[in-house]
Amino acid sequence: MSELPVIIQGGMGVAVSSWRLARAVSRLGHLGVVSGTALDVVLVRRLQMGDPGGHLRRALAAFPIPEMADRILDRYFVEGGKAPEARFRTKPMFDVEIPRPVEELTVVANFAEVWLAKEGHDGVVGTNLLTKVQIPTLPSLFGAMLAGVDYVLMGAGIPKAIPGIMDRLAAGLPTELPLDVKGTERGEVVATRFDPSRYLEAGAPLPTRGRFLAIIASHVLATMLARKTEPPVDGFVVEGPTAGGHNAPPRGKLVLDERGQPVYGERDVVDLDVMNELGLPYWLAGGYAEPHKVAEALAAGAAGVQIGTAFAYCEESGFSDEIKRRVIEMSRRGEAEAFTDPVASPTGFPFKVVPIPGTMSEPEVYAARTRVCDLGYLRTPYKKDDGSIGWRCPAEPVDHYLRKGGAIEDTIGRKCLCNALLANIELGQVRRDGYREGPLVTSGDDVANVARFLREGETTYTAADVVAYLMADVLV
Repeated sequence: MSELPVIIQGGMGVAVSSWRLARAVSRLGHLGVVSGTALDVVLVRRLQMGDPGGHLRRALAAFPIPEMADRILDRYFVEGGKAPEARFRTKPMFDVEIPRPVEELTVVANFAEVWLAKEGHDGVVGTNLLTKVQIPTLPSLFGAMLAGVDYVLMGAGIPKAIPGIMDRLAAGLPTELPLDVKGTERGEVVATRFDPSRYLEAGAPLPTRGRFLAIIASHVLATMLARKTEPPVDGFVVEGPTAGGHNAPPRGKLVLDERGQPVYGERDVVDLDVMNELGLPYWLAGGYAEPHKVAEALAAGAAGVQIGTAFAYCEESGFSDEIKRRVIEMSRRGEAEAFTDPVASPTGFPFKVVPIPGTMSEPEVYAARTRVCDLGYLRTPYKKDDGSIGWRCPAEPVDHYLRKGGAIEDTIGRKCLCNALLANIELGQVRRDGYREGPLVTSGDDVANVARFLREGETTYTAADVVAYLMADVLV
């Protein structure tokens, strides 16, 4: 167990857990994690911003198939960056059969983010993917593994197929991922496929396997993944409902509190005795960003803790400087909080939102936005009457969703997380009418207290400040 990191820096939002943050945490001797969600669009928009510092071009130069990297640069790089009022050039969306340019872009983007996080040191780096975001998973895994990722973490679903998929990718074998498609018959399988051979034949080396950690909120699920998955997972992150981003829904009948948040009870508490009996390492997440809580987790048998929100507002985080400044100041004044919104996410999972004036957290601000679905990461595949596969999202234009067989009640309160999370990192789209996509900030309950990491007289803090604070009671 001594080789395992005590702290896992959580994979947050879209590029909030940036390569800079993951690299900083990894260099401190812990597990730095990049967010692997939507890295294809993050890459193309960063390139259109002119790639300040040349970091992406440096990573693309290291990609083992130069012609693939060159095609992406030729298509998307804008010397000096696009004009502030100019729209970002778009990329095709995913489909069950992934278009080749999209597959290549996803492989290269995930390689680049992990490569940058690992550059210049020998620490461990992980990538975080969402099980609910199904189609990009295979090329995302391959790209990250090609860059030598040490850990893969996945939650927001049941990632039982992933350990076997990682085995096949590491062996250079074609693989497939069964999809959750609405309307299919029992026993009917729809899958997306990925074949590494054309990358290997073009000069890419065999990717490294790394370890797989499942993010879970139930010891029953942990038991299944440890004992009934072949091969089994390598460990777990046990995430409680105070953690940021998507939360597992409460078990049993949904009950809302006076603010409209889901109520969690005893059935939602993970039994650590069961976790210890499984014999696999696990980390505790959600409310563990205090020195005594880290020590308690270790004493209970955990390998350590996963921390997200505390890192989200440090200097290396991908959040815009404006968001970090405002949230830290709100925390200093005792005004920062997280609201567990039961309907905001198109996935149907509860989603933590930080109410900030002027952002998409305010109903009137979001109501002023014209619904559009042009990124599509949280779309759900469904079987159409003719047997083909269609896509729908309850945050898309309502009439489109209803034409596709969706229910009107599913659209109420739904928000376009895809566009909002990109706006959080200053990569929001500019619409043809001049409208600019706005941010929607997600964090765990600990957002109320992030100002505690500030040193006397300072207005910002670093990842090193967080690590030093957390490890104060831990003997190493």
